[in-house]
Amino acid sequence: MDRRFLTVLGVSLVFALVVSSIFYQMTARGNSSKKPEASEMKDIVVSVHPLSVGVNVKPADVKIAKIPSEAFPKGAFSKVEEVIDRPVISNILIDEPLLEGRLAARGSGLGIAPIIPVGMRAVSVRVNDVAGVAGFVLPGMRVDVLVTGRPPNGTDTMTTTCLQNILVLSAGQTIQADSRGQAIQAPTVTLLVDPEQAEVMTLANNEGRIQLVLRNSTDQGVEKTPSRELAQLYGTPASFHPAPSAEPRPRPRLRAVPMAAPVAPPPPPDEVVVIRGTQRTVEVVGK
Repeated sequence: MDRRFLTVLGVSLVFALVVSSIFYQMTARGNSSKKPEASEMKDIVVSVHPLSVGVNVKPADVKIAKIPSEAFPKGAFSKVEEVIDRPVISNILIDEPLLEGRLAARGSGLGIAPIIPVGMRAVSVRVNDVAGVAGFVLPGMRVDVLVTGRPPNGTDTMTTTCLQNILVLSAGQTIQADSRGQAIQAPTVTLLVDPEQAEVMTLANNEGRIQLVLRNSTDQGVEKTPSRELAQLYGTPASFHPAPSAEPRPRPRLRAVPMAAPVAPPPPPDEVVVIRGTQRTVEVVGK
């Protein structure tokens, strides 16, 4: 075997051993310098079972768990007394920490009242299967409100969009959607509106027929839609039916047309009867 080759091989092995030894010493020194630090644990209030919107937190609904202090979420609670009798405004899962943003203030009410934002109102309207889109108006959806009726001093029925992009708070007695997405038989639907919209909604509910129209929850646009009259539905211009006048129109007067006097017929001409034997002839005198 070539001596030069053996020399190169030996030098390479020695160099590899030196590098491996240095790397091992550096790694061992780094591990020995890191001493495990004991993490401080902190109490946190978590739910014993799922809590739905509208319920008040009771002592049996929560418990105390331990969590590292650096992992303690912002807005969480360390004492059970801080969450007792506070309404839930957002669904809480089992063993999930209770946060300030998911609870309403103590004494803010029961059911749907705690989830109404300050300055807003909840208005309930009665609907049927058709007006409620066959029962598929669920809490959390957004709808437009259409009203059909006859305006004052109008002769034609019309439909107009009175409210748009309105949030549904509850459907019937349910204030959260079914997990299976099934229809809810809801004779009443509660909508979240501001005070001005509440007046419009109440007037439309009392004076006309209301229809709810579902819309995509991500569609936040407000469209300017023209009102439609019954005459337009059948292809007749809306101005075809004029509004009745309060006073009756006067009848036009007829003028008397003079009649021509009858013309007397001319007198009959004078005639002479001539008889010749058995023949009889009539001759006109003066012809």
